[in-house]
Amino acid sequence: MAAAGSSVVRRVEELGDLAQAHIQQLSEAAGEDDHFLIRASAALEKLKLLCGEDKECSNPSNLLELYTQAILDMTYFEENKLVDEDFPEDSSQKVKELISFLSEPEILVKENNMHPKPCDLLGDELLECLSWRRGALLYMYCHSLTKRREWLTRKSSLLKKYLIDGISYLLQMLNYRCPLQLNEGVSFQDLDTAKLLSEGIFSDIHLLAMMYSGEMCYWGLKHCADQQPENHEVDSGVSGASYMTRKEPLDFREVGEKILKKKTKQPMKWKSSRKEDILTLCLRMLHYIKISSVVTYF
Repeated sequence: MAAAGSSVVRRVEELGDLAQAHIQQLSEAAGEDDHFLIRASAALEKLKLLCGEDKECSNPSNLLELYTQAILDMTYFEENKLVDEDFPEDSSQKVKELISFLSEPEILVKENNMHPKPCDLLGDELLECLSWRRGALLYMYCHSLTKRREWLTRKSSLLKKYLIDGISYLLQMLNYRCPLQLNEGVSFQDLDTAKLLSEGIFSDIHLLAMMYSGEMCYWGLKHCADQQPENHEVDSGVSGASYMTRKEPLDFREVGEKILKKKTKQPMKWKSSRKEDILTLCLRMLHYIKISSVVTYF
């Protein structure tokens, strides 16, 4: 375990140096100071100082947290730029690069077998945030792609891959924490809040993840319905923190129904793949939990 910890420290230091160089390039290209880049750079400087100390005594969890926070800030800056430009035609490589950055913390933990579960080292909140950011990025990218008819005609199979990946990340985000079990040992003042927690809805971001997943399922039904199903690791049950991936064809209709019906408690059946059906469910969800605002950055 100590050897694995030392290996993680060295790797985090290497990745931190690469990220710092990338931030420098972004700052120079922007021509002005940006809050998120400044904060990311500060976190990486602190990371560098800690890595300069005795590596055997360094805490991998603290270093990974600093690196992850820097990556979240750095990629957020780049995501905003893509969104402001409505994802230019050549955005696919940049999207892949951002997904890769946001996947690195989990990959590090898994490759070094430091803990049976990544949450033991990174924590549920950071893991949720990493999954949310990847899923939300792919949602926004797919939203842009669905407005390009010529592109869809030529590359609908690529859209399907992006949709499946995005839905999978969002389902991951929804499953890291166990829903609150309501029983006599749990006291609560607000029944509505307790019901939401018992369904695994811990924040407006969890609600937004469900809405994004639902709309991505609609896009899949609309634009990719004629394609053969593909095996993909996804838990369509939305069952709680006991998230276990299994290989099965992803059915956009089935996954969308399970997510939205489970949260609205309204046993509606889709009679068509019309967008109005999805939006109606989303609006019911919004009304149900009386949400007043939505945050983009977790």
